[in-house]
Amino acid sequence: MKILEVKDLCKTYIVNKRQNNVLKNVNFSIDEGEMVAVMGPSGSGKSTLLYTVSGMDAITSGEAHFCGKNIAKMGQKELADLRLDDMGFIFQQMYMLKNLTVQDNIILPAVQSGKQESRKEILERCQELMRKLGIIEIADNDINEVSGGQLQRACICRSMINNPKMIFADEPTGALNRASSGEVMEELAKLNAEGTTIMMVTHDVKVAARCTRVMYIVDGNIKGEYNLGRCESNSQIRERERALNNWLMEMGW
Repeated sequence: MKILEVKDLCKTYIVNKRQNNVLKNVNFSIDEGEMVAVMGPSGSGKSTLLYTVSGMDAITSGEAHFCGKNIAKMGQKELADLRLDDMGFIFQQMYMLKNLTVQDNIILPAVQSGKQESRKEILERCQELMRKLGIIEIADNDINEVSGGQLQRACICRSMINNPKMIFADEPTGALNRASSGEVMEELAKLNAEGTTIMMVTHDVKVAARCTRVMYIVDGNIKGEYNLGRCESNSQIRERERALNNWLMEMGW
């Protein structure tokens, strides 16, 4: 079943009275349970695509159907509720509030949600997520007392706190060293294996090689797709990286 379906999507900005067409008649779909990477040169429209199809940025023309709802037709309040309740977000810049503990940052979207839940229920789910990602010991820490890898795993917990139908990630490993990047991708791969749909922007072949499919975007158009299938074991990673890298080179990477 398709969780996201995009038809003839265009995004235009006006800069200094000049029209800048960032996305041009983009078409694609993502099925439930996929983990899709978006790759392409700098300035090709990767992040704009992510923000537009998730309702964070307005669509100029075309359609983006999320779980059957056309977000291009939604008002701001309806979009905000949809993002809060049914979508999770992970960014390169982690946007944690410095006056809150790690745990309080994670539960914040659940507290803000309109779902009828007690604080006890929210805390139990938060702590279950933190245990799963191996960061329960930093629950009461301030965010400046933990490593970048731990903080990004906390961001994954935050993205999952409202049991979203899909996670959108913009360069989720971009600010991490290689070891922390690998740890974060292990956790995202586990979430995906458990059924969470993920769409992520990345420039890292090692990260994209863990995805089920890669879309390559150039000048606001999707120029090609590469189907990797599901990664069954870590022993396949290096072979997947080589195959993906060869395809990217053919695409002009």
